[in-house]
Amino acid sequence: MVNRRLIGGRFLGSLLLVAVSIVTLSAQTKRTFTNPRPEPYFKALFPNAGGFSTFGGEPLHYKVYGVDPKTSPNAPPIGFIFWTTDVSPKDYGYHGPIHFLVGMDTHGIIQGVVMDYNSEPYGYFSVDPPKFVEQFKNKSIRDPFQIGRDIAAVSRASITMNHAARVLRDSTRTMAKTFLTPDSIKQQ
Repeated sequence: MVNRRLIGGRFLGSLLLVAVSIVTLSAQTKRTFTNPRPEPYFKALFPNAGGFSTFGGEPLHYKVYGVDPKTSPNAPPIGFIFWTTDVSPKDYGYHGPIHFLVGMDTHGIIQGVVMDYNSEPYGYFSVDPPKFVEQFKNKSIRDPFQIGRDIAAVSRASITMNHAARVLRDSTRTMAKTFLTPDSIKQQ
């Protein structure tokens, strides 16, 4: 009798361990792995920021403050920093998602973009060069984000370029729709 309880307890314990492992693994696969320490890029995106929130919310993001939120807890955010892979997780280029870290102010204007990682076969001459992400600085979410129109095109990398423009357009517009009011993003 004792032996059956011991075996039954071990079986239930093993079953519980397997169930917890499956739940943990499935939760981890819902988010694309990104750079776990993007903070060094924050001041490049918002040089005059006074502080940043912790990573969280839906969609996942950091809030940017003009003053330190620890000393002024009621300070409104002046912008948001987010990964395109968190806001538009199912958007892929030729080989996979391109990891862009985007800084956008509360008027729907992109303050800067950092291309942190890509596995695109033509990424080294299309999205890797600094001039590619520089063209998004001060771009409004109202802009068309079209290759060859308001975004410089690179031949032989059309899938990569279209993905980059699309994911930056869609993720900034999703963030604006979630956190900004229509009046705040009117053309000025």
